[in-house]
Amino acid sequence: MRKELLPGEQVIAVTRQQGRSLFLPVLAVIVVPAVAAYACAWVVKGNAQRLAPFITVEWTPWLMGATMVLAAWLLVAYSFKRVLHWRSVRYILTSRRILAKYGMFRRKDWQVSLMAVRNVGVHQTLVQRALHSGNISLDTGHSGVAVLNDVPLVGKFRGFILDAMDELPKGEVFEGEVLRYFDELPWELREGGRDER
Repeated sequence: MRKELLPGEQVIAVTRQQGRSLFLPVLAVIVVPAVAAYACAWVVKGNAQRLAPFITVEWTPWLMGATMVLAAWLLVAYSFKRVLHWRSVRYILTSRRILAKYGMFRRKDWQVSLMAVRNVGVHQTLVQRALHSGNISLDTGHSGVAVLNDVPLVGKFRGFILDAMDELPKGEVFEGEVLRYFDELPWELREGGRDER
């Protein structure tokens, strides 16, 4: 992250999405091996031969191997995939902008300058309120709304954003220079388009 900072920019906070999305994958890591062990014990006791008479004792190692492969596949396809997805999402607040990075292998990211943010909103579901997380929406005017989904400690992160916005230099930043007065902007760059006088 240090390589991506602008001159004079500092990292204020780095966070990931709320860990509640890991509840079911962690539960699967506990339950799937237990069920696989029970299934292997069930096969070793000979219950498979009672269930299907054509299954002989020679099938026992193959059935146990198939059970273990199925359990491993479930853990990799479900749990490991979701943990990697959670781990690949980062929200970074710096003294000048907010960055959101998604993905490990296929990278997607976006950034919003704090100067462009007009409004910071928080939206929470009932579960998010109980876990102190929520969605932060950043209204940037005509270009739209950027959303940070499922931010943990959403009130504190929103406070960090508002504090960083308050500490921005007074005046508008344009191409690295601080403009003291709005009149210094070229006419075609003012909000609302060209002045046709």
